[in-house]
Amino acid sequence: MTTVHTFSILLFFCSLLSASSIIAKVQHHDFVVQETPVKRLCKTRNSITVNGMFPGPTIEVNNGDTLEVKVHNRGRYNITIHWHGVRQIRTGWADGPEFVTQCPIRPGKSYTYRFTIQGQEGTLWWHAHSSWLRATVYGALIIHPTPGSSFPFPKPDRQTALVLGEWWNANPVDVINEATRTGAAPNISDAYTINGQPGDLYNCSTKETVVVPINSGETSLLRVINAALNQPLFFAVANHKLTVVGADASYLKPFTTNVLMLGPGQTTDVLLTANQPPKRYYIAARAYQSAQNAPFDNTTTTAILQYNKTTTTSPPIKPVLPAFNDTNTVTSFSKKFKSLRDVVVPKTIDDSLFFTIGLGLDNCPKNFPQNRCQGLNGTRFTASMNNVSFVLPSNFSLLQAHSNGIPGVFTTDFPAKPPVKFDFTGNNISRALFQPVKGTKVYKLKYGSRVQVVLQDTNIVTSENHPIHLHGYDFYIVAQGFGNFDPKKDTSKFNLVDPPLRNTVAVPVNGWAVIRFVADNPGVWLMHCHLDVHIKWGLAMAFLVDNGVGELETLEAPPHDLPVC
Repeated sequence: MTTVHTFSILLFFCSLLSASSIIAKVQHHDFVVQETPVKRLCKTRNSITVNGMFPGPTIEVNNGDTLEVKVHNRGRYNITIHWHGVRQIRTGWADGPEFVTQCPIRPGKSYTYRFTIQGQEGTLWWHAHSSWLRATVYGALIIHPTPGSSFPFPKPDRQTALVLGEWWNANPVDVINEATRTGAAPNISDAYTINGQPGDLYNCSTKETVVVPINSGETSLLRVINAALNQPLFFAVANHKLTVVGADASYLKPFTTNVLMLGPGQTTDVLLTANQPPKRYYIAARAYQSAQNAPFDNTTTTAILQYNKTTTTSPPIKPVLPAFNDTNTVTSFSKKFKSLRDVVVPKTIDDSLFFTIGLGLDNCPKNFPQNRCQGLNGTRFTASMNNVSFVLPSNFSLLQAHSNGIPGVFTTDFPAKPPVKFDFTGNNISRALFQPVKGTKVYKLKYGSRVQVVLQDTNIVTSENHPIHLHGYDFYIVAQGFGNFDPKKDTSKFNLVDPPLRNTVAVPVNGWAVIRFVADNPGVWLMHCHLDVHIKWGLAMAFLVDNGVGELETLEAPPHDLPVC
């Protein structure tokens, strides 16, 4: 072989290596969980933060990159981090929900999350998945297209992540602990925030109001994330149309709207064009409240869209936001969501499941004093799916127990349908149906199973819009509606051509949603309501997906530094 020939082969392999290194990178990050003094609404309190930042750091990656994030817990609480919406193909040990895929990271300990972004582009986020720590422990996870590829829309002039949050003057862990002690609903938040700041309409907040700059004629990609703990939120920008182009890191057929609604956990990517007079315009968010007679935070958070070279000193222009209970706006908005292109939706179903979701009331235990039963009529609030109120284990994580064959941690008898059929959304539900059974039950799926889940809201205690999140998967939302799901008449409404691909579905108040997915990711995957008060009450279940055939269909071995209980 000639020297030239050898050199050519070397060059060829070098070019391959260099191309692969350009396409996929390994990013290393350190997250130091610590207490940091944070001042909001005229008060300072020590808050749990990452790297002293509230919100936490934004991570930007390309589709195909691998992340290694070492979390050092220097706070006083156990903690885990969940990478919300990341598929975690075969890397369930990195998913993060406490006692589901791992034991918590104890104070003074550390754990490295290792996973690869595969086939996802757009906006996701990360957050604590332990107690109510995600009130302050969260941040954006932005996934750019693979180098050499581009957005399926004109490249924007600038990009801005807008993370909506919820703020308590009290320590959020104390808030949920007190509610758990009393059996009552937890105290509502004191403010909503945009990128950690409440905005002009709250006390002591004007100076720190977030300003989003833009030049006349520019188009900005706004990446909107609802990181609020317990509240679906409306979002609008005064006098500006928003063109929705993506949600939950999946592209959509573009459509234009004046207002967004995001359930907690959901993300929406929108294009905004600066085509108005060069002034200042409020970016605003406030509650969508679907539960009747339930107290909620009715304040409004704001940021400012500020045209460069603005000369006006007048107050920013305010947007028109829907009424708090405007379900019609939510319905018309959600109906516009369609995948950018035709997609392959499972047509033949192997596991057809029907899950009721909703609240409940536990009778006061005989050994409890009255001050521990401050729910409705001397009860304790609870919640369930298919009448099972989910209880997390405490000695092992579900994934550890499954992987190591440890008995007694969970059972595989989560019901495929509710134990009793009743008028789920009616007004005269028998009081006997209000008290669910407690259990750590999972539903077992064979690898490759084609799954349909009907998620049916109930009017037990009250009906409500529930943002249901499935870990480890995206799913197609093939239909949504009101009342009780009727397979005879509602199946004809299914969109099996271009339904949206999401990781969190806002199940309509007093209604239902139907989702489909293929169980192609082995592990134990939590499905739960992303209103954190509801997951604490037990509105959750988990799928146990068996390994398939061969290495590429098998859960990876647990990492050496996996936390122990």
